[in-house]
Amino acid sequence: MSLIVMKFGGSSVGDAERMKRVANRVVETQKNGHQCVVVVSAMGDTTDDLIDLTKQISTETPPTREMDMLLSTGEQVSVALLSIAIHSLGQSAVSYTGWQAGMYTEAVHGKARITDIKPERVLDALGQGNVVIVAGFQGMTEEGEITTLGRGGSDTTAVALAAAIKADVCEIFTDVDGIYSTDPRVVKCARKLPEITYDEMLELANLGAAVLHPRAVEYAKNYNVPLVVRSSFNHNAGTNVKEEAAMEQGIVVRGIASDKNVARISILGVEEKPGQLAKVFTALAQAQIDVDIIVQSGVLHGLADFSFTVALTDKDNALGVIEGIRSEVGFREVTSQENLVKVSIVGAGMVSTPGVAAKMFETISNLGLSINMVSTSEIKTSCVIDNSRLNEVIQALHTAYGLDTDVQAFVGGPSDRR
Repeated sequence: MSLIVMKFGGSSVGDAERMKRVANRVVETQKNGHQCVVVVSAMGDTTDDLIDLTKQISTETPPTREMDMLLSTGEQVSVALLSIAIHSLGQSAVSYTGWQAGMYTEAVHGKARITDIKPERVLDALGQGNVVIVAGFQGMTEEGEITTLGRGGSDTTAVALAAAIKADVCEIFTDVDGIYSTDPRVVKCARKLPEITYDEMLELANLGAAVLHPRAVEYAKNYNVPLVVRSSFNHNAGTNVKEEAAMEQGIVVRGIASDKNVARISILGVEEKPGQLAKVFTALAQAQIDVDIIVQSGVLHGLADFSFTVALTDKDNALGVIEGIRSEVGFREVTSQENLVKVSIVGAGMVSTPGVAAKMFETISNLGLSINMVSTSEIKTSCVIDNSRLNEVIQALHTAYGLDTDVQAFVGGPSDRR
């Protein structure tokens, strides 16, 4: 007998028929001799609909505490309905909110992090033969305040709960049947990966791949929780996310991701002296603005230019922060650029294979596109480019690295060591 945590996203429980399908799947797993803990998201577009309701109620920004009270109801509906559906199939089940299941978080509304899990109630219910259904995306502070975990919170709930109850595996069910080398809607011959490392998956998730949330992958890596990503609509084998993954022969790049939520900010004519960069990025950090790629140009007549990227949604706030420290930093002007995309290649095999980054630069150049910024790590290279031909770029890179199912794999070259 295995202890399995099964997580179903909003699309998997989007209506009554899908809810019934999930119930059948859970009961089938239970009847195969496994203990099941199920984590579910709100049905379909419920969360967005609730947010839209607040806009009809008030034109002002709602209090974050009340938004958590409101948004947490979406998952509460899901767990109750799924429990009812499972009962109708003759299997006992019990549903819990996040706080009933022992999910404790920091006192931050809207994007709280889990601080502790006390799963005794979950384990007791399992011991009584129940399927246990837990609301994702939510928790409670030590003071009893309801909180939500932010985007991807149900993934994080599932993985954290799997770690706390020492589950044998955490299965993430979604509307695709695994992790692909890139978005199969863009590249029809994208390949499904049988397995991928935590580090590779974490990079892909951070770089725009939306199948798993980065916080969930980070949690899985830290607590060595085996993950499987699979479809809720079929029984096909999914993708295993684990500490080490077998390398396919000749496959150096495992996947390609893209992120359109990118803006470039340039600060021009900054006096070259110690502490200038620290002033800028300290101010941005204090405003809770994440900075990604940073590039500084050469110094001319004692003045330097530097650029960095932020989320497009943070651009206006970042510009305001920088203008607010103009007197401290003394720059000539600040500019911004939109209509950009960050395209990234990821693969553990990049560490020891020459020519990988060069191949990326060459492929993008052959399409007549300029590269605005570059960022690298041991297992990824990212390029910021104009977003007008994104799909064409992804397809070209996919082919160049031998990821198409009908082309020869890329084996590297002498050009560089990244």
